[in-house]
Amino acid sequence: MSPMWGSVEQYSTIHWSWAIAIYLFLAGLSSGSIIVALLVKWNRHERSNSSIWDAMIKAGSVVAPVAIFLGLIVLVIDLGRPLSFYWLLIRYNITSVMSLGVLFLLIYTPIVVVFMLLVFERSVIKYPFFAPLESLINLVKSFHSYAKIIEYFLFAAALCVGSYTGFLLSALYAIPLWNSPLLPILFLTSSLSSGVAVNILIGLLFFKSTINAESIKYLLVLDTRVILTELPLLGLFFIGLFYAGGDAPSAAKMALTEGFWAGIFWLGVIGVGLGLPLLTVIIALRSHVYRVGYVVINSMVVILGVLMLRYYIIYAGQIYLG
Repeated sequence: MSPMWGSVEQYSTIHWSWAIAIYLFLAGLSSGSIIVALLVKWNRHERSNSSIWDAMIKAGSVVAPVAIFLGLIVLVIDLGRPLSFYWLLIRYNITSVMSLGVLFLLIYTPIVVVFMLLVFERSVIKYPFFAPLESLINLVKSFHSYAKIIEYFLFAAALCVGSYTGFLLSALYAIPLWNSPLLPILFLTSSLSSGVAVNILIGLLFFKSTINAESIKYLLVLDTRVILTELPLLGLFFIGLFYAGGDAPSAAKMALTEGFWAGIFWLGVIGVGLGLPLLTVIIALRSHVYRVGYVVINSMVVILGVLMLRYYIIYAGQIYLG
């Protein structure tokens, strides 16, 4: 096989497969979407039920629980013994990153479901099928005076879930490409990027909302701010690896210059996920043409770029060992 694409022997080292990449992506998407929804609720929310900001809150409250449940299903199936998964819920080791991650998820998941029920309270009580949930909503509403505290707690739990995915990999010291203190920050930042994108996309497509040129401009700039944070983080991530000891410099050089996954990084992560949205915003701002189509395209390519980043880190880390 051509060295451009690597060899079969290289890929035999894969132990963490596509399922882990999908799980890390969905967990990050969940945490990012709820963080963005809460930030919008606290800072930009308008009382109008048809505003784009209200649509983004609704989108985040739906995406967050759906994404985390799908991610957990993928993870449980990938473990190979799904019926034994409950042991992770009753046995904890505070020195284990994976065990702490399970604890974060156990706290985060029910709270994010409650948040969704509160956001869609009026819709839930309209349907007899959801009648059992009404008592749960009423119970939560009885703590109305603590609503802000609950939201802050959810925000903190979402930050833990978003960053833990990076800590999970960085704790594996034997893999040079993962052994970086910047990986949790990079994963959290990309989670926020995907959260902004998915909330905008779902909000525009599935929730009735009014939007004007000023709103479109703001959303495009919001996407750009996150991307401009993610780009230097990626640069610092690799610079740190180049100046680290052991096999890290060699692994980083190979990951950026050799084989299929180097192409995925430059064409997919940098080109599609980061470069294309920046180009779209520059064209829109310079021409003063603010169209919903620009926002939709931007959101789709940002989400795709974050997914490819997770795939790249998982596979390149296991293939390029220095």
